[in-house]
Amino acid sequence: MQVNVEWVDARERLPEPGEPVAAATYGIWPQDFHDREAAGEDYWLVRPMVFHDVYIPMTFTESEDDSEYYNCFADSDGVVRYPPGRPSQEHVTHWAALPFLPGTSVHEADGAEARSAFQRVGDHRSP
Repeated sequence: MQVNVEWVDARERLPEPGEPVAAATYGIWPQDFHDREAAGEDYWLVRPMVFHDVYIPMTFTESEDDSEYYNCFADSDGVVRYPPGRPSQEHVTHWAALPFLPGTSVHEADGAEARSAFQRVGDHRSP
């Protein structure tokens, strides 16, 4: 399977709320980065994220921050990043819509639906 990717400049347009995207993130490795040779160096990399018009991180203890974030990208660890021009250590410079799951028109399938969709794309057994 091949997929064409259209990168969108995050200064020009943002994804729809809740949309999973590939986000090109620009930043500088912190001085205490585990790879001492890369510490302080610029980087630009792609990460999967979800765009949110309002993002409220899940809190597990009362000591955690109850902040709300607006028009931001969040990764699976809950790290929030903004487009250029907003306060952020790392900025999402570009984004691209993620392709659908193989053989489907969706980005997500759960439970029995996931097993069924996975089996339809080939002679596979669940991992």
